[in-house]
Order: sequence, then C-alpha cells, then structure tokens
Amino acid sequence: MLAFALACATLAAPARADDAPLERVKVAGQYLELHTGPGRGYPVFFVAERDEWIEIELRHTDWFRVRTAGGKQGWVVREQLETTLTEAGAQKTFRDVVLDDYLKRRVELGAAWGRFKGEPMLKVWTGVKFSDAIGAELTVGQVQGLFSGTNFWHVNLSSEPWADQRLSPYFGVGLGRFKNIPNSSLVSAITTSTKLADATVGLRYHLTDRFVLRTDYSFYTAFLSDTRNGEYRALTVGLLFFF
Repeated sequence: MLAFALACATLAAPARADDAPLERVKVAGQYLELHTGPGRGYPVFFVAERDEWIEIELRHTDWFRVRTAGGKQGWVVREQLETTLTEAGAQKTFRDVVLDDYLKRRVELGAAWGRFKGEPMLKVWTGVKFSDAIGAELTVGQVQGLFSGTNFWHVNLSSEPWADQRLSPYFGVGLGRFKNIPNSSLVSAITTSTKLADATVGLRYHLTDRFVLRTDYSFYTAFLSDTRNGEYRALTVGLLFFF
C-alpha cells in the first residue's frame, strides 16, 4: 500500500525542467514575481529584483518553480521568465518547451467555420490522441441553409503521419448521424434523419503556446434511402486548444 502511494505521488509531481544541472538565469526586468503555487490565483509572496540570479528547478504546465540566491522558492509564469538572461547573456527562450508540449498533446478542443455545400457551417470538436500518429475525434456541426437547417455529428479515426512537424497534414474517416430540418414555410417537406459517413483531409499549424490553426476538407455521404445517397462537401478553417 505504501509503495502504491509513493508511485502515485511520483506520477502527480511536476516534471523537472531539465535533467541536467539546474539552469541559472538573471532577472533582466525590473522584478520577477514569485507565487506560492503554479497559477495566477496563488498570491505573490516575494519579488526578485533586477540583476538577481535564480535557479529553475521544476516545471508544471506554463509555470516554473525557481529558487533565488537567498533561498526563496516559488513559482514564476513562463512569460516572466522569458524576460530573464541566461548565463551566456542571451535572452531566455522556451521555444523548445512549447513545441514539446505541442508534440506531446493528448486532448484537443476546437471550433471552425466554413461552407457546407455552399451554405454557412459551424462545427465544434473534441479529440484524443492514442499515440503520436493515431487519434479519435467527436465532431458536432450545424448548417443554416436558405431552405433548411442541418445538424450532424460523427466520430472519426484520424491519422497524422508527420505529427512531429509544426505544419502537419492529417487524414480521417468516420461515421455519425445527419438530420435535415426544412423551413416551416415549405409545403409538404419532411425532416430527414439518417446515417452519415465522412472522409477528411486537412492541415494543422502550431501557432503559439497551446493554440493550433486547422483547416480541413471533408466529403460527407448521407444514406437517405436504400437506393439514394446525398453527397456533400465542406471546407472549414478553425482554431483548436490542446492540453
């Protein structure tokens, strides 16, 4: 039982910023605010002054635990640490750390706008990655046409063969449901609800921090009856957030 508790504590602990000896940086701005915990909701308890040296100990998301030359230990947000100087006198950058977060992303949330068979379309999605190249997504969308409105959802299995690149193509196939609701002004029109299949190809581009620009082209097939299918094409551009 004790061994299990120790293992859980190890997994929950924030990761070391670097396996090498602790990195030292010098405060180059007017001051550096140390918080009691890794978040803006934690109070500032100490301010490191200009030209003071600090050591970077641990990292937790965009927050870093540091120790001052006087032994004060606290948490500093990444944006403030980027104003410090390295021992070589260069400005400290966390570019590699940000890209590493992108490559190791596991959960995504996003929204996009575009055109579905020439009509305005809005969709939102959430996705999870099972590995660097394979993931799954749940998408919910709405199309507001001139004569009818369409709601749909589908679950896709996606592949991103070059996931280690900042600009990365991806592919997906999936199944879901399609519901078309005619405007009430149309006479004798009926609501259609049926199965839906789709195939998607797109591009992701890591913008900055935890935001990614995404564009995709999708081909939808709605199985309207045993002998008739509806085919639709959609082009969307959106933004996703990952964590």
